[in-house]
Amino acid sequence: MKVGSEEVHVMEHMEELRSRIIKTLIGFVAAFIVSFIFVQDIYEVLIKDMDGKLAVLGPSDILWVYMMIAAVCAITATIPLAAYQLWRFVAPALKPEERKVTFRFIPGLFILFITGIAFGYFVLFPIVLGFLTSLSAGQFEMVFTAEKYFRFMINLILPFGILFEMPLVVMFLTRLGIINPAVLKKSRKISYFALVIISILITPPDIISDIMVIIPLLMLYEMSVQLSTIVYRKRLMKEETALHVA
Repeated sequence: MKVGSEEVHVMEHMEELRSRIIKTLIGFVAAFIVSFIFVQDIYEVLIKDMDGKLAVLGPSDILWVYMMIAAVCAITATIPLAAYQLWRFVAPALKPEERKVTFRFIPGLFILFITGIAFGYFVLFPIVLGFLTSLSAGQFEMVFTAEKYFRFMINLILPFGILFEMPLVVMFLTRLGIINPAVLKKSRKISYFALVIISILITPPDIISDIMVIIPLLMLYEMSVQLSTIVYRKRLMKEETALHVA
């Protein structure tokens, strides 16, 4: 009977997880449709600083570019919904106070994602593109195709939207007691190595671009360590206070 009840419990959790994922996917599809309706306006905004129009090699490239832009916009819009569905899934296992605290992280996830995208687009992308373009000065005639231009842009800025979530995710896991500052400090070398690899993978094959991505990521990691330390100390103080009261 015990085994049977455990199996039922697991099946209930899997069914709920499935429901949360479906709701998130529905939200993504709805956001994608809305984004696709306005995709031409978004496209015009993204190329406003370009001298001349981008080239396409065929009609399918136009559709691919529009779908790619709409997908990124949809991912951005779906972040709060996905975070909320995740919170609803884990909420039953949390204490009432932990539910309130973790619920407050949801707006932060969206804000940090937007901040990461904005940093990549407004700061990093123009610098990297300008540097790579300068390498061809007087040597090559450069023609930008829409497909390669937006693929390059998204490959550069989208990871930053995800990686900028690092401090908040670390705070969240520290608040739940899953990790602590000591673990982060102990794994600093491994984490640095992983971030360097990520930087190399998401940037063009030149040392300048790599450095310009590595430095912000390492700063984000150190910021995460400091925030984890603050949250951990507050957690210990609350636990000590609770013990004294008891």
